Amino acid sequence: MPKIVLKIALFLIILLASTASQAQCAMCRAVLESEADTSIAEGVNNGIVYLMAIPYILVGGIAFFLYKKYAKS
Repeated sequence: MPKIVLKIALFLIILLASTASQAQCAMCRAVLESEADTSIAEGVNNGIVYLMAIPYILVGGIAFFLYKKYAKS
């Protein structure tokens, strides 16, 4: 199989196999679950996951560009 097909397949497998993360610490969870409105807890959890993902995306992008730069030579 061509390399691009393998890369796309791997990307799709990783994307579709991901599960929902529970990124709240114990204290945040206890405070937010004591309230009646769970949408606030879900919003805080989504914000934590979003903030956690950004550094990984940046490092991955830098690694990709470095790989492309040094793969040419």
